[in-house]
Amino acid sequence: MKISTLILAVLITTLSFAQTTISGKVTDNKNQPIFGANVYLDGTYDGATSNDVGEFSFETSETGTQALIISYLSYETKTIAGDVSTLNNLQIKLREDVNALDTVVISAGTFEANDNSKVSVLKPLDVVTTASAVGDFVGALQTLPGTSTVAEDGRLFVRGGDASETQIFIDGIRVFTPYSPTANNIPTRGRYSPFLFDGITFSTGGYSAEYGNALSSVLLLSTIDEPDQEKTDIGIMSVGGSLGHTEKWENTSLSVNASYINLAPYIALFPDRNDWKKPYEGAQGEAVFRQKFETGMLKFYAAFDTSSFDLIQEDINDSNGVRFNLNNKNFYTNASYQGVLGNNWSMQTGLSYTIAKTDIGINNMLDVGDSENSAHAKLKLKKRFNSRFKLSFGLEHFTTDFDEAIKSDEFTGSYGFTNNNSAAFVESDIIFNKNLALKVGVRADNYELSKEFNVAPRASVALKTSKNGQLSVAYGDFYQNANNGILKFNSKVKTQNTKHYIMNYQYVNDGKLFRAELYRKDYDNLVKFDTASEGFDSTYDNSGSGFAQGLDIFWRDNKSIKNTDYWISYSYLDTERDYRNYPIQAQPSFANTHNFSAVAKYWIDDWKSQVGFSYSFASGRPYTNPNTNEFLGEKTSSFNSVSLNWAYLISPQKIIYASVNNVLGFKNINGYQYANTPNVNGNFARRSLQPAADQFFFVGFFWTISENGTDNQLDNL
Repeated sequence: MKISTLILAVLITTLSFAQTTISGKVTDNKNQPIFGANVYLDGTYDGATSNDVGEFSFETSETGTQALIISYLSYETKTIAGDVSTLNNLQIKLREDVNALDTVVISAGTFEANDNSKVSVLKPLDVVTTASAVGDFVGALQTLPGTSTVAEDGRLFVRGGDASETQIFIDGIRVFTPYSPTANNIPTRGRYSPFLFDGITFSTGGYSAEYGNALSSVLLLSTIDEPDQEKTDIGIMSVGGSLGHTEKWENTSLSVNASYINLAPYIALFPDRNDWKKPYEGAQGEAVFRQKFETGMLKFYAAFDTSSFDLIQEDINDSNGVRFNLNNKNFYTNASYQGVLGNNWSMQTGLSYTIAKTDIGINNMLDVGDSENSAHAKLKLKKRFNSRFKLSFGLEHFTTDFDEAIKSDEFTGSYGFTNNNSAAFVESDIIFNKNLALKVGVRADNYELSKEFNVAPRASVALKTSKNGQLSVAYGDFYQNANNGILKFNSKVKTQNTKHYIMNYQYVNDGKLFRAELYRKDYDNLVKFDTASEGFDSTYDNSGSGFAQGLDIFWRDNKSIKNTDYWISYSYLDTERDYRNYPIQAQPSFANTHNFSAVAKYWIDDWKSQVGFSYSFASGRPYTNPNTNEFLGEKTSSFNSVSLNWAYLISPQKIIYASVNNVLGFKNINGYQYANTPNVNGNFARRSLQPAADQFFFVGFFWTISENGTDNQLDNL
């Protein structure tokens, strides 16, 4: 009995220390062996490293079901669960890690200006340090390819589309009135200061199914998620002043920014071509409140601005000129939340509301009052199934109530409309491997006024062609309501439509970025009318059409020349359209065939200064000469402008900043105004439409008071 017990004990002990061999081979998806892969049983010290032919082998005393982990740098970690007795002679394929920095990205039609982006064409800093931009994000974006120089307007004109074809969003929520109203031949500015934004995505076409009601482009602005410290910014400028402050608590922060502009002192020193009865005066205030939760971020953004001016502009048909006065008030607010729901679900939702009121007086004889109340509500859900497949879908609703009252000695009337659009979208991101990615989606819009339901498919694919280069293509359908100037007279016109076709090549390597993009846009259902301008007595239809095609090239380099950052861009645009009251299809008056920009910034250590240079060129734009029989048959001379800026650090937190636009004083002509009737010789006299001033000078002193004592406003200049 004792002998039997002893034998049994020895047998049990021997079995308990029995070793099982785990073995196999590790390869990539091309069956190439991976050398140095780590292979181990989870929760144990048992493991090995694959050799130069990808093979591994080790012994373990573990029994039962175990998890075998296989990992290697730049590849996805793989887990195989099973009984240890089955974990031998394994053939293991590792997939490339698609979250790596060198993974292909969808780039067709999209420019990123975001410090967190894999590929940023511009940084947020560039918006305000570009010499020609004068602190306006729209001005900085006009140095990118795909935009047209329309100096007298100031808004974004993208790839043959007029300015109304570009929509602007803040934290994913629509901005209905992004520009301040102005007079003819005086460029407007964007309402919103770059002070509160840290990310910009500018899409010149082929954009996501998430965004709609835009024929040509979307501009996405993202407010700062979390400020790094408390600080106060003070600005004293030749045209006014500014004050900003950021307060920060443990999970909460508040940033406010206010500015006041009055051009009266500047106009007194540098008179321009207008007869100002009351030079431009404006006040602006913005605030962002942020609350950080364990699983998300809540933001409240609000902006208010008011502006007014009164001037007399030269007019060839009125020897006394045309008197134009304007008063505008605008309030915009949005609330947005972005957070994680669990189980790889995330949510983004928001609501915006706009109140805009504009009163215009012309020659003390005609008064026009516009009032707009608009709102946007949005909910977006996203599911991350794994690193290679993500699905997003959402719902949104837009509403606009627009009213216009007109009063003159002979006529009193009111016009307007109420518009409600609803949309749903779904889109998936599929990353097959580091070299191939696909984004495909569809958007469905219900347009209440025109009683239409439109479905718009969109797709983009990117292929990595070399270590640093990639090719992208994109296609999309896009729809948009007619603008307010038409809807207020006829709210039943159909939506307008474009189709985008894009091919993009991008090369990124050590501070250098090259992009080349071919595109084609086909327009359909454009609105036409049969009078000199939109009016209550016009007949409207959707018989218009057109096209835009061209080539955009961009190059940026911040490494080759010490302390120097520069970029150049060129756009070729071939476009014609038959819309509005055009008698034939023709190149529209806002389109330049050639656009070129060059921007450079240089830091001088000995001078504690940053100097900037910007040059813009645009070929002439079409205009109609009534002394000929050709519609839009002649072109203006080319546009040229050289701008310089200089920022000098008096101390780490005090800066003197100066800039001058069109420093060489080019005499640019935006177009011509012709007399309504011919002279005794049967010819129509004309006058050139020149900028109000050939040059603009700016000087400012900026002082930052912060916790660390080193921050300054160079990022905001």
